Amino acid sequence: MAKIQKFEDLEIWRLARLICQQIEFLIQNTNLKTNYSLRDQIDRSSGSIMDNIAEGFERNGNREFINFLSIAKGSAGEVKSQSYRAFDKKLINEEQHLKLNEMAELVKNKIGAMMNYLNNCEIKGLKFK
Repeated sequence: MAKIQKFEDLEIWRLARLICQQIEFLIQNTNLKTNYSLRDQIDRSSGSIMDNIAEGFERNGNREFINFLSIAKGSAGEVKSQSYRAFDKKLINEEQHLKLNEMAELVKNKIGAMMNYLNNCEIKGLKFK
């Protein structure tokens, strides 16, 4: 496998970016825009997924990358929880809620797989166990 040279090439980062775009769509086109605290919270959580993947990639070695991926994975869980809150408050509809949860679950699972992979490879040149 060729070394990944930039975080934009990571599938997990691209999936996180799609979540951010979906959140922005919901903010602009649903009643989510009326609940400032939940709107801002879900926007920050989705951005945290994307940003922690990028920051971790730019750090030195697998260990730091895995630590940042762990934070990103937790933020994906936050997005799922916040989606339930938005749905329960009738700020988004069931279809929007299910789509967002599916996206967050997918990225969460792929981040977990990447963490396992990094534990067993030299993708960034610093293998550890």
